[in-house]
Amino acid sequence: MAGPAPISPLAPKSTPDMPRIEGVRFATGAAGIRYKDRTDVLLVLMSEGTQAAGVFTKSKCPSAPVDWCRAKLKKGKARALLVNSGNANAFTGKRGVDSVRFAAKLAAQATGAKQNEIFLASTGVIGEPLDAGKFDGVLEKLAAEAQPDRWPDAARAIMTTDTFPKLASATATIGGVEVIIGGIAKGAGMIAPDMATMLSFVFTDASIDASVLQKMLSKSVEGSFNAITIDSDTSTSDTLMLFATGAAEARGAPRVGSAGDDELADFKRALDSVLLDLAQQVVRDGEGARKFVEVQVEGATSDKAAKRIALSIANSPLVKTAIAGEDANWGRIVMAVGKAGEKAKRDRLSIYFGDVRVAHKGLRDSDYDEADVSEIMKRDKIDIRVDLNIGKGRATVWTCDLTKEYVAINGDYRS
Repeated sequence: MAGPAPISPLAPKSTPDMPRIEGVRFATGAAGIRYKDRTDVLLVLMSEGTQAAGVFTKSKCPSAPVDWCRAKLKKGKARALLVNSGNANAFTGKRGVDSVRFAAKLAAQATGAKQNEIFLASTGVIGEPLDAGKFDGVLEKLAAEAQPDRWPDAARAIMTTDTFPKLASATATIGGVEVIIGGIAKGAGMIAPDMATMLSFVFTDASIDASVLQKMLSKSVEGSFNAITIDSDTSTSDTLMLFATGAAEARGAPRVGSAGDDELADFKRALDSVLLDLAQQVVRDGEGARKFVEVQVEGATSDKAAKRIALSIANSPLVKTAIAGEDANWGRIVMAVGKAGEKAKRDRLSIYFGDVRVAHKGLRDSDYDEADVSEIMKRDKIDIRVDLNIGKGRATVWTCDLTKEYVAINGDYRS
């Protein structure tokens, strides 16, 4: 087994101080899911009455835990979350289904929660049976040890090829009362989320009904986790869940039962902030990444068209390798716009690297200076902007470069 990978050069300079959220406790441990003596299990305990919402992969080959969560989410209540790394429990047939059921049974026995209020997630190798019996004896210990301030441990426990734990928090007011939002995420490869990133779990002490949480989460994810890509691959295990304990009610916060309630404006802003922060951290930990890239497309026929063009640019191996080589090869941007399948007019197109316009109206910009752009390409953060000049649609997505290290990591992933 290889040692831990060096921390991404794009990682945040420090781990944020995370606030305690009343009604949420974390515990982590080692169950030997794939490797001995490696922390690979996270158990989160939540107070009775916690409301739950979630969005999941659109892959037609979802994992057994994804199927479980979708089914249990209909009730909208949660008491515990069990996550393991090292094994995705995906494409494992009936044995995978049985493993999920047995894991939920063990979690119920350890926590005293009902099985239909326990949510499960797994990440790691696809196609390998998960021995849920390894949780036996571990979960009881974790349930007894759970504490509200173990955020960093929780984030580390769900890592696979990640090089740093991903955490974010924000505060908001509902009815004049401050509420807290905090979350963790994992992901570094197989990232082109289609409803969520590989795994992310967000918690709040706000009192919000599950149906309202669901509407907010489904909307918020579009500008965050559904606007990032590392390698264009959507995981079988993509899971993003939001839990609300309702503890803020004891401090005078109102219970929110309508998605249209004006009291939610500040909470929506804070939720957007946390999800975008976590999503961008995933990109900053892209396997082998050395450049964080923001792609803005404007002047498209619609926002949907703009996003499709932006993703065409962000997912292009030719664009991403040029960025890795610090080569301002804007011809590859032209290529990616042209292949996106959306309306574009060659002779109205403008392309910018940073604040330098490199192409305009179907030609290389007459003021283009290669030296200026070469300096921009040396930065850790690269901004690419495309203006189609045919409409008002706009979108922004985030990605990273594609390096030799990405090939090395994924060539050895199961070794």
